[in-house]
Amino acid sequence: MLFVWNGSVLPRLLPRLILLFILSLAIVYLHGTIFSFKVPLNPAPFTLFGFVLALFLGFRNSASYDRFWEGRKLWGSLLNITRSLTRQALTLGNSTADNASVSEFVQLLSAFNYALKHHLRGTDARSDLEKRLSEKHFKLVADAQYKYIIITKLLAQWVQKARIGNRLDSIQQARFDENIDKLEEVAGGCERILSTPIPYSYSVLLHRTIYIYCFLLPFGLVDSLGWFTPFLVSFIAYTFVAFEAIADEIEEPFGMDTNDLALANMCEMIDRTIFELIDVRIPASGASDREHIIH
Repeated sequence: MLFVWNGSVLPRLLPRLILLFILSLAIVYLHGTIFSFKVPLNPAPFTLFGFVLALFLGFRNSASYDRFWEGRKLWGSLLNITRSLTRQALTLGNSTADNASVSEFVQLLSAFNYALKHHLRGTDARSDLEKRLSEKHFKLVADAQYKYIIITKLLAQWVQKARIGNRLDSIQQARFDENIDKLEEVAGGCERILSTPIPYSYSVLLHRTIYIYCFLLPFGLVDSLGWFTPFLVSFIAYTFVAFEAIADEIEEPFGMDTNDLALANMCEMIDRTIFELIDVRIPASGASDREHIIH
């Protein structure tokens, strides 16, 4: 773990840490003096302020991780709901399930997951939806802003058609509707996280405070540590700045950063499990949010 490079935030932080290391070297060389003025700082205020800053960073990371974990729970619920709906399509009804009809239903479920993923990431869903939807359904969904909501309507229409065809009774239809409502609840929860970031002014204040602290720290340590100052300052700065960088990444859990949720993997896993229920094997495509990470 000491030598992990890919998957950590260090590559992004390295230029800042190098700049701080060079600044610390210059301060040590000048003995903490700027234009013949000796900066009168010592380690005591930095010890106290560093403790307070660590508390604020802990709160910031906790708030970001709560958002990350809520997003993960929502996508975990999505897996359970799609499995339940597929099982219901196969087993509920007054007659043997029509394989072609159930396959269409499962394709819609798969399309819902990919449409939601692309919406949360702001990417183009057309290629994934075109593979999973019939031409008729694709035309209905392609130009919609909220494609996954249109897909829930198509799922409800499938259930209504089965009810009209006497393949489902009213109680079974209600069971389907409950799970389709849950799909919309998952989508709404993801939208809530996406549209309600941590207040920007709070992030700016914490960011500025961390960097001011790190750039003043060499002046407080130079008299007691001498040439060891740049190394200790860089290590302390790495700790503080890395915590802030991780919090920034996981604050928006649906993005494409290294530590964000692996939505492509989750969609692929959901595909494999629901298609397996209808005896269709989906091979692993190799698509991954984290294929560039070496563990």
